[in-house]
Amino acid sequence: MSVVDAQSRSDSPEGALAAPVRAGFVDVVGAYVRLTKPRVIELLLITAVPAMFLAARGMPRWQDVIVVLVGGYAAAGSANVFNNVYDRDIDEQMRRTRRRPIPRHEITGPSALVFGIVLGLVALAVLGLGGNLLSGALGLAAILFYVFVYTMLLKRRTAQNIVWGGIAGCFPPLIAWTVVTGSVSWAPLVMFLIVFFWTPPHTWALAIRYREDYANVDVPMLPVVKPATVVADQILLYTVITVLTTLALWPIGGTGWLYPVVALAGGAAFLWEAVALWRRAHRGLTDAALKPMRLFHWSNSYLALVFLALAVDPLLF
Repeated sequence: MSVVDAQSRSDSPEGALAAPVRAGFVDVVGAYVRLTKPRVIELLLITAVPAMFLAARGMPRWQDVIVVLVGGYAAAGSANVFNNVYDRDIDEQMRRTRRRPIPRHEITGPSALVFGIVLGLVALAVLGLGGNLLSGALGLAAILFYVFVYTMLLKRRTAQNIVWGGIAGCFPPLIAWTVVTGSVSWAPLVMFLIVFFWTPPHTWALAIRYREDYANVDVPMLPVVKPATVVADQILLYTVITVLTTLALWPIGGTGWLYPVVALAGGAAFLWEAVALWRRAHRGLTDAALKPMRLFHWSNSYLALVFLALAVDPLLF
């Protein structure tokens, strides 16, 4: 698995005509790391580790944390690599994705495929042996769902792609809970639903920003096939349901007062942004004028804050 030759970069005429030079080891490693979409995985792990604190009702075992971090990264990374391989044709045409390693010819498709398989095997070994068979099975289910259901079946066929395809991103808290307890209960299922309902407004906000990109490659994201008012209505609806679901975790998970206070305050801010976008849409604004990235960035912070509170709460009460 090697990175192809990279062109020498220089502002001088001599540099512009220089022969290709071999990419260094750091470049190779960096390209493969970027292939796993680490920024996406970072957010997934933020929903996983706090679930362990609630499951353990305090500090989880450090060995379990390592299993979740390593196994979770490998599982999500494997799914993302397969996604990169399958979507390489449209990634080359989209502004948001054309600088990924495969479109830039830093990594070949076959090499990436082998890398994805290796990561998947690592994930199953770490979660199944370091955790338990249930954790390993859930990790495998997440990979298969993201690759075959979302990437290959839904993404290019329906505007509901991210609603149902987003289920793959809901597995981390469920997997983390099973690593600690060896079983599933209502609390991790509510966490699963939090991520499920949070995903559409988060992703649709980004899709508004890159609506033309998706339209050019015939990916029917909701902002491509529906007017801005309909998208804004759906974003607001899912945001309301997300906030209500986070609050439902308070009695079901048996948390102290810190978690519901943070969930309520963060939810109010999330709703504020969703309502603001809804108002702009119903005033006739579209695309960048909707300021969708404000909602997108806050949705990241909101999810992180809610799950951080979920981790701290058991340490205080």
